[in-house]
Amino acid sequence: MVKIRLRRIGAKKQPYYRIVVTDSKAPNDGGFIEIIGNFNPRTDPETVTIDEARAIYWLQVGAQPTDTARRLLTKTGIIEKSKASKEKT
Repeated sequence: MVKIRLRRIGAKKQPYYRIVVTDSKAPNDGGFIEIIGNFNPRTDPETVTIDEARAIYWLQVGAQPTDTARRLLTKTGIIEKSKASKEKT
């Protein structure tokens, strides 16, 4: 199963995450298929940048976001756009 999840790349006590598409059996620090965005929780407010087209593509082909990734995708409105584009087809 393909998952959309966060991958930590920040230094010690300075978290910074990449939003990646990966196989669910791959380790958290292991290989991934594609980087679709970044998340920085240390800024106020949190900084989230996601490649909308690629995220919608992966959601349409069946990638399952983790809880945190789902929260970020919902916050940016990508989940709703994905559902709307599914209804059109």
